[in-house]
Amino acid sequence: MTFTHGFSGTIGNTPLIELPKLSAAIGRRILGKAEFLNPGGSVKDRAARGIVDDAEASGRLQAGGTIVEGTAGNTGIALALLANARGYRSIIVIPDDQSPEKFALLRTYGADVRIVPAAPFTNPANYYHVARGIAEETPGAIWADQFENVANKRAHYTSTGPEIWEALGSELTAFVAACGTGGTLAGTSQFLKERDPNVRAILCDPYGSALYSYVKTGELATEGDSNAEGIGIKRITKNFENAPLDDAIRVDDRTMVEMAAWLLREEGLYVGGSAALNVAGAARYARTLPPNSAVVTILCDGGERYRSRIWNAEWLAENDCTPTATDLSFL
Repeated sequence: MTFTHGFSGTIGNTPLIELPKLSAAIGRRILGKAEFLNPGGSVKDRAARGIVDDAEASGRLQAGGTIVEGTAGNTGIALALLANARGYRSIIVIPDDQSPEKFALLRTYGADVRIVPAAPFTNPANYYHVARGIAEETPGAIWADQFENVANKRAHYTSTGPEIWEALGSELTAFVAACGTGGTLAGTSQFLKERDPNVRAILCDPYGSALYSYVKTGELATEGDSNAEGIGIKRITKNFENAPLDDAIRVDDRTMVEMAAWLLREEGLYVGGSAALNVAGAARYARTLPPNSAVVTILCDGGERYRSRIWNAEWLAENDCTPTATDLSFL
């Protein structure tokens, strides 16, 4: 047994879980990094710690200061907890189209929650721009800016990537992950490819995002839409740019929901939509690889934050996503 120092010390070193039934079904090893076991409940704990550490080291964040961020929820949750642990205030701006569970958690954790109408990035009322404005107007505040602050990507380069490599080393065939800010995908991929250039780095994108098109054609273009939260974007961020990607795949909402239900029923894993989308993408890509290849993805967060969405029968019916599959035919 070992002990850690405070909240920050418990972030990272999450288990890498091989999914035995899924792996057996497709004849390739599918493994998920269990980021829902971070203390704040998601992969965003890593980025949040990296951003706060960097702000403190640079002197931008001083004792008694305030952390401001615009977020789909998980980064805000992580920052609120870090702020509590280190003696800061937190102001979290979140669009009103996110799950109500996230609003409730943020308030429970003591954040000053500012819910704003969902708006395109080009609109000054977009949560990203609102957060920046609040930070500029608040004495002693920093804007975390998870999309453009490369301390986000660096956190995954120095933790997520090394942990995956330590677990699998040369057995690793591919890393498949969705992208919100780009930090997880870019930072982890960069580290893994520096260790072995043959490791394939694959973007898994929801419909409505422009990154699939960008990786495939070099142009930002969108098709369809998605209810996936916290992933998918229509611009190139500093965290995403120059990510060493080999290919991209796209996963629709029905496949995401079917995989979430399958993971709970067959593997005992209760995860959110982005994690399910990642696993579906990893499985689809794995099928293009030689038998016994090892593909790692990110189990971004748990299912409880989406109880009113992908785990709610009424919501699923309204969005024509009620899971019906009894096997993996949806892949």
